[in-house]
Amino acid sequence: MSDEMQTRDSVSPALTGIADPAPLGLGAFALTTFLLSAKNAGWTHGTDAWLGYAFAYGGLAQLLAGMWEFRNRNVFGSTAFSTYGAFWIGLGLYVQLVASKATPAQVGNDLGWILLAFAIFNTYMLLWSTQVNTAVLAVFLTLELTEIVLFIGNFTGNASTVKLGGYIGVLTAICAWYTSAAGVINGMRGEPVLWVGAPMGRRNLAVPGGAPLARQH
Repeated sequence: MSDEMQTRDSVSPALTGIADPAPLGLGAFALTTFLLSAKNAGWTHGTDAWLGYAFAYGGLAQLLAGMWEFRNRNVFGSTAFSTYGAFWIGLGLYVQLVASKATPAQVGNDLGWILLAFAIFNTYMLLWSTQVNTAVLAVFLTLELTEIVLFIGNFTGNASTVKLGGYIGVLTAICAWYTSAAGVINGMRGEPVLWVGAPMGRRNLAVPGGAPLARQH
């Protein structure tokens, strides 16, 4: 495929017969991340409010968004949403089935390994997010920092480090909510209303309709 054809296709809207699932996936990720991060930051004084939403919204809804992104032929979106949807479901199952029977030190060690594993996944997704747009890059950059700080905090048992990870997690949720909101209004209007930016190194290219996750090949 020539450079001209690649450029033309990269700015062509994906006509798939279904609505863009990315705003749903981003919104589901944002809300669940916010609830858990608020707990990690020490802002909440209740129980595990995030847990039910890890199954229903951050988990199931985001996983469904990932499946619909396969229909959109969006390899980045399908991989990201499916993986993090499964992450929330898996984390919820771990808390329900395993953590209640373990010591705090064991839970901290387990969570450290889980977060380290997802930080490795997130590292290459962060690199590839530079080829999506600036808003998505911000989500993966703040998420990378969140996971790194949290796995260090859990491995060391340092509550202050976990609290810092909670603060960064709230910032991650805000970035994801903004990107979701941009996808909703830009999709409704069929033109950019909220800025999402362009792929790194291709600032002259407009993102079609302001879509948060353009179709990939």
